[in-house]
Amino acid sequence: MKALITPTSLSKQPDHPALDPLRQAGAEIMVNPYGRPMAPDELIEALDGVEGVIAGLDSFTEEVFAAADSLRVIARYGVGYDRIDLEAAQRAEVRVTNAPGANGHSVAELALGLMFAVARQIPQTSSAVAAGQWPRFQGIELAGRRLGVLGLGFIGRGLARMASGIGMDVCGFDPGLTEEQIRGFGVTPAGQDEIFSRCDVLSLHIPLNEHTRHLVSAQRIAGMPQGAIIINTARGGLIDEQAAAEALDAGQLHGIGLDAYETEPPTGSPLVGHPRVVATPHSGAHSEESVARTASAAVENLLAAMRGEEPPSPIV
Repeated sequence: MKALITPTSLSKQPDHPALDPLRQAGAEIMVNPYGRPMAPDELIEALDGVEGVIAGLDSFTEEVFAAADSLRVIARYGVGYDRIDLEAAQRAEVRVTNAPGANGHSVAELALGLMFAVARQIPQTSSAVAAGQWPRFQGIELAGRRLGVLGLGFIGRGLARMASGIGMDVCGFDPGLTEEQIRGFGVTPAGQDEIFSRCDVLSLHIPLNEHTRHLVSAQRIAGMPQGAIIINTARGGLIDEQAAAEALDAGQLHGIGLDAYETEPPTGSPLVGHPRVVATPHSGAHSEESVARTASAAVENLLAAMRGEEPPSPIV
């Protein structure tokens, strides 16, 4: 069996112990050489003879599935699968799995870190001191402020617990949960519109699809409290980046923390480089612990599907 490993955090470590079960199964392991998510044409070339993929944020389009005659399994290294054409996968009889919860704590910690970094402008002040300056930036405290969490999966729930621990008032919305379930997580249920209109900090933990693209629009941003903060560690297309940049310039937003962008790398984003934006390179899952957990879950899914068994976390 030939297996392709594409996640950037894992392809740099082809000898990672989490991949040992693949080697023990006799797999020939190939890795992503680009240091970024692979484009469809790059995948088509790399998938020649490949039966299983542990996939990062690569674009598996209909064209990829049509060309990849040997492909049988895609095991997502993470939870989201919006970059995989699931209908094309089903037509090609390719199993697709994901690894829910494996990177949840790591991404939740980064979301909280971005909240602090934006609230106190930590990267900006650090750069100023390194440049020999001694500025007095005035930040804001998070304690006592209202955090709205859109999406209460593993990551959203983890952030809610952490934020409650520093004294934030946490409310949340998830269409797949009842109000009773949300309260059970220690979160106050709130409607989506209410979260935008009442919350000082908004953190996004939802998938990207036709209903959520540009959910954070110019109109919704205008209705947020003055000086609000937006955090996105999910998918870049959730935010209208041009509208967000204009809101920053107008003083409507205190700042934005981003780990995901409409285009990655975000060479043309109006938010990258903005003095009120803290930007990280889609690295929420890039912790030592998260890499090990997520890789192990993906390997387990891939091997189970290759054996013809039902994988632990199937999508299609």
